[in-house]
Amino acid sequence: MIRLRPRSAVVLTLASLAGLMMFVWPLLVRVEPQSMQHGPDAPFVFIGILPILIVVVLAELSEGGMDSKALAMLGVLSAVNAALRPLGAGTAGIETVFFMLVLAGRVFGPGFGFVLGCTSLFASALLTAGVGPWLPFQMLASAWIGMGAGLLPRRVTGKAEIAMLVGYGIVVAYLFGFIMNLWFWPFITGAEVDYYSGSISYVPGAPVLENLHRFVVFTVLTSTAGWDTGRAITNTVAILVVGPAVLAVLRRAARKASYGESGTFAPAGEPFSNPVRARPPRPPS
Repeated sequence: MIRLRPRSAVVLTLASLAGLMMFVWPLLVRVEPQSMQHGPDAPFVFIGILPILIVVVLAELSEGGMDSKALAMLGVLSAVNAALRPLGAGTAGIETVFFMLVLAGRVFGPGFGFVLGCTSLFASALLTAGVGPWLPFQMLASAWIGMGAGLLPRRVTGKAEIAMLVGYGIVVAYLFGFIMNLWFWPFITGAEVDYYSGSISYVPGAPVLENLHRFVVFTVLTSTAGWDTGRAITNTVAILVVGPAVLAVLRRAARKASYGESGTFAPAGEPFSNPVRARPPRPPS
């Protein structure tokens, strides 16, 4: 595991708070619905995410938490996730990218999981031509999934660990759908009316709790039973079937790479001593 250093923890906390405000600000101020949704401001959100990734990586590097071997592993897993995502591409909620985020975050820690979530979704969007105003929000939501997996209790092992990861995969499947609905819901117009709960559209200037109630109803009616449940089933099956093997491979790679280990050198002026015991001379024949 790559331990989360104090400086990195501060950076991740501030980045998560800023990212959360990016999602919920329409509930706090008056927003007029529009067909463009986040189209005009999405590039600025994306530009804001890149410095966060750079700061997290630099903080980890400066404190010794992430070295060149960890960066290489980050690149490999980002490429793997980018290749896995087209297998499902979100059809009927089948997402094949999140289970790997959960497993990698579990093994390598919250800082690694946060960066992996961002880079994986960015790489997969380039591969599948999925670049759009939704991409910065997907990157942040996926980063939280990887980070949360790294914050799970470390003492849980064996079958209990797999059960914990399955439960976490189910929870984040629904949370991902919930928060991703929030990125566009305040900006849509002409939403249908449910006769039992009233309008499910955003009402500009309405109290926060009232709009939040409308949003919860909107999410339950539009995505929970279909997309989010499909994502939860995919996470469950993938973690149960390949989770133990992938965890073993990732942990073996982490041990071989010795993340966080640093070499020791003799002080200047002291002679070098070979730790290998010299072979005794052969007796004369």
